[in-house]
Amino acid sequence: MCAVAWKRGIPSIWKTLLKTYRLVGMNLHASLSYATLIHSPLLWAIAGFIILLAFYVRAVIGFGSGLISVALLTLIFPIKEVVPVVLLLDLLGSVLLGAYDFREMRWPELRWLIPGSIIGLAIGSFILADTNAQNLTRFLGVFILAYVVYALAMKPDRLPRISLPWGTPLGIFGGVVGSLYGGGGPPIVAYLQMRHLDKRAFRATFQGIALTDNVLRGFMYVALALLTWQLAIGFLMLIPPVLLGLWAGNRLHLRINQRAFLLGTLGLLTVVGLKYLI
Repeated sequence: MCAVAWKRGIPSIWKTLLKTYRLVGMNLHASLSYATLIHSPLLWAIAGFIILLAFYVRAVIGFGSGLISVALLTLIFPIKEVVPVVLLLDLLGSVLLGAYDFREMRWPELRWLIPGSIIGLAIGSFILADTNAQNLTRFLGVFILAYVVYALAMKPDRLPRISLPWGTPLGIFGGVVGSLYGGGGPPIVAYLQMRHLDKRAFRATFQGIALTDNVLRGFMYVALALLTWQLAIGFLMLIPPVLLGLWAGNRLHLRINQRAFLLGTLGLLTVVGLKYLI
């Protein structure tokens, strides 16, 4: 009986896998718009799983949801749809985590970071208009990996403490990176680590700068007609996995020790750096 059931099950499993492969492989039919997701539970489930994973990491480490979401979703969906939808999801994540950790925010850090980030976003926009941004990714990858090697050599908890004014140049760097690549996390992470914030303050303060970045880029995407009503409604359909990922990740964040948190941030930065180099 088991053998018969097993033989009968193989064709059905194979057909399901083949159908999934064809659906995922045909990017022309894959879309994050409401009209596609509501009629394709499989695409909805795949996108939802990726989003859940990305925001689980975001809640644990404090950043990285945009990188993970864009990297994986663009294997299936058009990048012109992925980036605006991920922006809205990141905006939601920043608001929720920022509200949860509001009392832990370090406002002196933000007073230096935010003006620099705004300047950097403007500079990055001009660079993007006149330059092939892809040619600049190697420099960013080298910077990130060099910082990771430096931090590991010094040991994350023994990094030198830098002064508040360093927030402006590193905020500018983060803003430029945000304009060119959709997320200016690495320079901001380096700054906050060398300010020796505890894990809760680190996560809370990062949400403040991420929220500023997301709002400014949101206006830009609306002005460029990259964010449509269909995509905005598609975003609403992906809110449940965001909430689940943040809830599950926050449980781990509250349990891990400071050293594990620092090593986790460096591990994610290593992945980012290698991505930009490759």
